[in-house]
Amino acid sequence: MPREIPVGNGDLLINFDEMYRVRDIYYPCVGRYNHTGGHVQRFGVWADGEFSWVDSAAWRRELRYMSDTLVTEVRLVNDQLGLELLCNDAVDFHEPVYFRRIKVRDRSGSGGGVRDVRVFYHIDLSIKESPVGDTCDFDPETAGLVMYKDDSYFLVNATAEGETQPGIDHWSIGTKRVGGAEGTWRDAEDGVLGKNAIAQGSVDATVGVNLRVPRGGEATCTIWMACGDSYDRVRELNRVIRTKGVDKMFSRTEAYWRLWSRKDVIDTGVLPAKVRELFIKSQLILRTQIDNRGAIIAATDSDISHFAGDHYAYCWPRDGALVAHALIQTGQSELSRNFFRYCGRVISKNGYFMHKYTPAGHLASSWHPWVINGKPVLPIQQDETALVLWSLRQHFEAFRDVEFIKPLYNALVAQPAQWLMGHVDNNGLPLPSWDLWEERRGIHTFTVAATIGALNAAAAFARDFGDVERAEAIQAGAESMREAMVRHLWNTEQSRFARMATPVEAEGRPGVVAGYRLDMTRDSANYALWAFGAMRAGNPMVVAEMASLWDRLWVKTEIGGCARYERDYYHQVERDKTDAVPGNPWVICTLWHAQHRIALAKTPEELRGALPLLEWAAARANKSGVLAEQFHPYTGEMMSVSPLTWSHAVVITTVMEYMAKHTKLIAEANAVEGWAETGVA
Repeated sequence: MPREIPVGNGDLLINFDEMYRVRDIYYPCVGRYNHTGGHVQRFGVWADGEFSWVDSAAWRRELRYMSDTLVTEVRLVNDQLGLELLCNDAVDFHEPVYFRRIKVRDRSGSGGGVRDVRVFYHIDLSIKESPVGDTCDFDPETAGLVMYKDDSYFLVNATAEGETQPGIDHWSIGTKRVGGAEGTWRDAEDGVLGKNAIAQGSVDATVGVNLRVPRGGEATCTIWMACGDSYDRVRELNRVIRTKGVDKMFSRTEAYWRLWSRKDVIDTGVLPAKVRELFIKSQLILRTQIDNRGAIIAATDSDISHFAGDHYAYCWPRDGALVAHALIQTGQSELSRNFFRYCGRVISKNGYFMHKYTPAGHLASSWHPWVINGKPVLPIQQDETALVLWSLRQHFEAFRDVEFIKPLYNALVAQPAQWLMGHVDNNGLPLPSWDLWEERRGIHTFTVAATIGALNAAAAFARDFGDVERAEAIQAGAESMREAMVRHLWNTEQSRFARMATPVEAEGRPGVVAGYRLDMTRDSANYALWAFGAMRAGNPMVVAEMASLWDRLWVKTEIGGCARYERDYYHQVERDKTDAVPGNPWVICTLWHAQHRIALAKTPEELRGALPLLEWAAARANKSGVLAEQFHPYTGEMMSVSPLTWSHAVVITTVMEYMAKHTKLIAEANAVEGWAETGVA
């Protein structure tokens, strides 16, 4: 089930599904650990003898964010109970504390008096991703519940408007998924909880808050969860909440994210309203997936683990580099610096990145082997190394922070450039590695183009740092690789580039490449030909390639959008009519065409040709603004993980490129008009 609204602060991340159930709780790092194991955290209401969990069919749900901030605005209506709940969720911008403020409104519309309403919140943790050895107890000092194991502590507490006694009103602690026990959430359905003191092992808990809701009126309560590494720490956080007040902590968090999302004042008035809205939301949603220690996480939707036995809660250097590029474009220099420092810590001493890494910087799970056909190989995707170097150059050109670059120069520029220059065959093309989509091994147009972009970046760095000879050698290497790419990967008969080349060794000469077998499958990844500076966007070869990709990979249904490549099998929906539906539409692949239109535009009218694709992306987002990795080609339903950090990064990059080009074209048009008025040729 897609994740509908994430809230977080870089230390604590909370993900909700479309039923408004908390599904993922990551702490102390974004992406590590998920203390729910993906299990549902329930939320329900008892009113005048009747009970309902909010995921039941009796509720109408609207899940969205408050404008320009990472505070949710959720509306829940149950006509049978005659209640409306207005909920705001937030993770404090500074402290690892999650809040849910609940305003309960009576909608019964008849009679007077006061209604007895009880709000229940269920906590089903598997601390550090295992329920073994967990403990939950009632803490008399805070009048809340504390769940803990090792160095992970979670204090759940509450307050009601106008309260006289602090803390939760009632609670239940018990066993879950052991010996047939469903969990304490069942105890809530009669409106009363048992108030037992402690349980250990595979435990869960439910807390309740009593409200007196006037007929035709409303009452408010707030439930929170404070996270820390000790009992003392979560008690201290509870004191902070009590001292400051939940309303103040809400308001400061709301204000912080509004300020953050508008750090650089960007006039987006020329964009359609829905695109402007998605641009702001994408920045905020993207931020929730970035750990404060530098790792940029691909996605934190744990449901994907049911499909593949693993998840996306890792840092791929390539994905991170492209997300960092979006951060650079919007002026978020501290976040991009953190990412590059993280890269400096994890890169191999030999100058290349492995497949992916954990948020803590350890080598993550992989399906790339070290041996193929009995021969040792590097289990890498070369574009990951190349794009970190390319993105670092984008950062430096934007901020010119020499002191920041200095300690990273050797690890992220000099050594990777040297490795990229040496990791080539006798024709000057990179040696085989795994592709962008991590499915096949060979020499990929995407990888070659990304490597050329990286070598150009390294040469520019070397010139800046006065290393003239190195700069000249690297630049020559980039030019040689560009020539080799055109010579060996361009198919003259079909007037387009191959997706991949497989080397064919010369007979009797092991390691010497005599030629290549070309895979001519159309692949959206070939946008890289121009995206990283290997070739000009207007080069006739590039224009022909992009036109071919558009013609073949556009999904010819009412949903539209571009697929990754012909007959894409990942989450494949259409297996028969692949001419019309070559694969599921992806946000990133669709917006790469928008970026190419932007790059080619010579007039404001031509530039506007990119807007329908941005509007397509905005139409795919749910009400909260969340974008998935891919979508069902017939229904538009979200598929695979959501939110996908990369999807939101490409929205940001496309909008920023659109705005920059619009400013340039308008300035040029005004200059021409001025010359005409003054008679200056």
